[in-house]
Amino acid sequence: MARNRTDHPRERTPFLSRPGVRRLAPFVLITVIALVFIFENRSSVEIRLLVPVVTMPLWGALLIAWALGMLACLITVRRRPNRHSRHPK
Repeated sequence: MARNRTDHPRERTPFLSRPGVRRLAPFVLITVIALVFIFENRSSVEIRLLVPVVTMPLWGALLIAWALGMLACLITVRRRPNRHSRHPK
């Protein structure tokens, strides 16, 4: 006699123990904390960009620094699997 799919329901993995969620959770937590910190600092500051001095809100400078850090992280993470998948000749 053939078994139905309803005879043995497949156990589902709890949401928080899935590998994708486990990797994404620290990223989301750090991002939320960083964005709260960034938008709480609303005063204007002078920033020296090598030669010129620029006056801008601190949240803008922090947001630019955060975005550049995220970009560097994405570039690093995207390159990592390629480095390990090389086969010796």
